Amino acid sequence: MPAETGRGPQRRLFGPVVLAGLGGGGLATAAAARLWFGFDPPSGSPQAVGLAEGGQAPAAVSLGLVCLAAWGALLVTRGRVRVAMAVLAALAAAAVLAAWVAAWGSVPDSLVADAAAQGIAGGDTHPTPWYFLSGLGAAVALAAAAVAVRLAPRWPEMGRRYDAPGGAAATAGEGESGEETSGRDLWRALDEGRDPTADPE
Repeated sequence: MPAETGRGPQRRLFGPVVLAGLGGGGLATAAAARLWFGFDPPSGSPQAVGLAEGGQAPAAVSLGLVCLAAWGALLVTRGRVRVAMAVLAALAAAAVLAAWVAAWGSVPDSLVADAAAQGIAGGDTHPTPWYFLSGLGAAVALAAAAVAVRLAPRWPEMGRRYDAPGGAAATAGEGESGEETSGRDLWRALDEGRDPTADPE
């Protein structure tokens, strides 16, 4: 009985934690695809050309997509595989944060160097709101993944009816109620083109 009492709050965290992970990962990825830093040339200097790509962090976008994919896989897996997906989501989110921190120094220096190659000396760089939003999203995704690593084994799992026939689904079917089994038989009959309400001959 005490085990069930402790499990209830943990199961209730499933929805909020998954939503936080997906939302944080999505925000981090979307913001990483935008301009993280801008460049302002000195007064009177020609406008710099083609520096937009220098103000982005493509690696953060790829890592964010890995984080999102791990959260998606976590929803449809069980047991150790689910925990592994939570660990992968945490590692990917941590890598986005690492890229975010590294970008603070490397991306502005890259912009200044690209501007110098165009004959523009000096100038100022500045972070855009997308930079801060990406860091916020990665931090939220990392925190959610850390919670998922701990609680994933106790979270509800997708029904065995989605397993391949003849495998674990057949074993689980032995413990299901007759009503659920009957409902499954009705759907199977419809899939086979038979009338489930007709009396057998």
